[in-house]
Amino acid sequence: MAVVVAVFGATLGAAEKIDRRAVVSRHNPHVTKVDPWAPLSVGNGQFCFTADVTGLQTFYDHYQKNGIPLETMARWAWHENPNPKGFKLEDANQPYEERGKTVGYPTNEKGEAGTWLRQNPHDMPLAQLGFVDGKEAALQLNDIANIDQTLDLWTGELSSVFTWKGQIVEVSTIATASDGIAVRVRSRAVAKGELKVRLAFPRGHDIKVKNNPALDWTEPKTHTTKLVASRAEGVFRFERQRDGFQYVAGLKAPKGSMVLESGEPHAYVISGPAGMETLEVAVSFAPRAEGWRLEPWEQTKVRSAKDWAAFWGSGAAVDFAGSTDPRAQELERRVVLSQYLTAIQFAGDFPPQETGLTHSSWYGKHHTEMVWWHAAHFALWGREEYLTKNLGAYVRALPQAREIARGRELKGARWPKMVGPDWRESPGGNPTIIWNQPHPIHLAELLYRGASTAETAGTLEKFRDLVQETAECMASMLQWDEARKCYNLGPPLWIAQEIYDRATSRNPTYELSYWAWGLKTAQVWRERLGLARDAEWDKMIAGIAPLPHKDGKYVALESTPDTWDNVASRHDHPSFLMALGQLPGDGVDRAVMRRTLDAVLKSWDWETKIWGWDYPMVAMTAARLGEPQKAVDVLLKSDGPNNRYMPNGHNPQRGDLPVYLPGNGALLAAVALMAGGWDDAPKELGEAPGFPKDGTWVVRSEGLRKLP
Repeated sequence: MAVVVAVFGATLGAAEKIDRRAVVSRHNPHVTKVDPWAPLSVGNGQFCFTADVTGLQTFYDHYQKNGIPLETMARWAWHENPNPKGFKLEDANQPYEERGKTVGYPTNEKGEAGTWLRQNPHDMPLAQLGFVDGKEAALQLNDIANIDQTLDLWTGELSSVFTWKGQIVEVSTIATASDGIAVRVRSRAVAKGELKVRLAFPRGHDIKVKNNPALDWTEPKTHTTKLVASRAEGVFRFERQRDGFQYVAGLKAPKGSMVLESGEPHAYVISGPAGMETLEVAVSFAPRAEGWRLEPWEQTKVRSAKDWAAFWGSGAAVDFAGSTDPRAQELERRVVLSQYLTAIQFAGDFPPQETGLTHSSWYGKHHTEMVWWHAAHFALWGREEYLTKNLGAYVRALPQAREIARGRELKGARWPKMVGPDWRESPGGNPTIIWNQPHPIHLAELLYRGASTAETAGTLEKFRDLVQETAECMASMLQWDEARKCYNLGPPLWIAQEIYDRATSRNPTYELSYWAWGLKTAQVWRERLGLARDAEWDKMIAGIAPLPHKDGKYVALESTPDTWDNVASRHDHPSFLMALGQLPGDGVDRAVMRRTLDAVLKSWDWETKIWGWDYPMVAMTAARLGEPQKAVDVLLKSDGPNNRYMPNGHNPQRGDLPVYLPGNGALLAAVALMAGGWDDAPKELGEAPGFPKDGTWVVRSEGLRKLP
């Protein structure tokens, strides 16, 4: 593995490798009290189990109401309510004037049709696994003491030790490779039958709540759980069904254990063999009856340690040891934990929701405008296989994207904004968002840049249609303005700063720059594939409208250039900064962008609505402008309401999002840029061009890939 070392304020050997295990292990989360903001998760990329201080999900109500909920989720688990009235997407259409014609967009989320189409399909929680006492009663928080819980990031094992009513309880929780967990409990309370494990299946989430809905235990007759004992002693199968959704849960307990129905519907109690202090339980989930596979605890422990060592040993690493800036260790902690959190939640066959597999938000649906912030970092950190899995879902969804384009009289493939696994658009403001459109091109380009020489041809072939058809649609969305002799973008559109009128918005700064870069990159792909450049695209690239600015600063969009005149326009994402930050700056005047950055840092409304990914995004702009101190300061802005990172590494947003993983993904992308650089980074900035050179930062990195 190539090693790049950037050192400021200390002298280290250029060939000295980072001790990755030391970097990772010094940030193992350690919990010593009941903290609803610090549950810890184990997972395999498409399955995740989040536990409280008991190593299970014993105190769900307390955590869900006061912090981060405890859930068991898989990215393949989706439910859809019946649709007896046969609602179709066009039932939510509203008319918009576009390119001289009237086009229907499904922006009406109100009413019966819009509500059903928005809420369905929705993610389905799998099961709750927690402790109960010998009489099957819930444990009480005040009976828990002497908590000592650690998540070993290098092995993936969650170790929990506590006393319950004065008796020591030791729990080991590990995710299996086959969408489940293996648990080992050791306690005299188990031997005496005073402590048992309860497995319960909820109906789903409370669908009336969009973000962070509680588990729904109502209407037990609307879903079924069938327990079937296997021929093998101690192995059980639970067959679950609600409407058209079915899945299977397998359970393995030691010989002599008891698995009995609880007094509550859809709940079962597991007690260990009489007189035995150790209870090992393996639970596995699968969407098909033949798909589940039980993995014993000892086997899981060995496999997990091997897999996690391989994960941390692959790709890139960053080490801030030796830095005197007091924030350096906190940044390193955020970097390590963000790698872990995205790895356990972002490797499913369908791209993630904004809360991953920790809890539900927006009904579990994927927001395509967030896929760059979710997954670009995987390529930048040399773990392209994760991004390949996410982008592969887009390749499979090309037929749906083509259909959307045809319905709006566009060419190529038009990407929807908010989707379930069927890739059907969801009503609301969503369908008029456009900054999601170039993302597949950008992400495919990152994969190409990270591919070995032997892999480039395969990468081009795998994503050629995705890149070309996405670009075809982008080109067909541009409108020639004869009076100004340029190509306009919109209306209608909803820019990344979601505060302007969709029906009248035209020529937003960020989106114009992204259009130019996306079409240029698609042309490069054509050349790589041996195809001629598209002459129309070249005309559009050369003639696209200039980036709008006023009084020497960029504004959000040309049609309403009030960014710096109206304080009400200075909240939500300062998206125009992304034109030189996330992007390399097509059409950008650096002097104008520098003044714009300073104006954002001085007078933006950071309280009303700034999201966790905005801080890293702004830091990327500062880094590209050669302002490393500003980059570090905004990345670690301590008074930012949505820039906190909990003991488990999660980035909560004020309101109803206790987990927000685009913040974690954006942080990793920003650190990759700041430590690893970008294509045309000035030589005078040296290695790690996004960090100050005043001796306060020691930055060692290896394996990072540069951004375009």
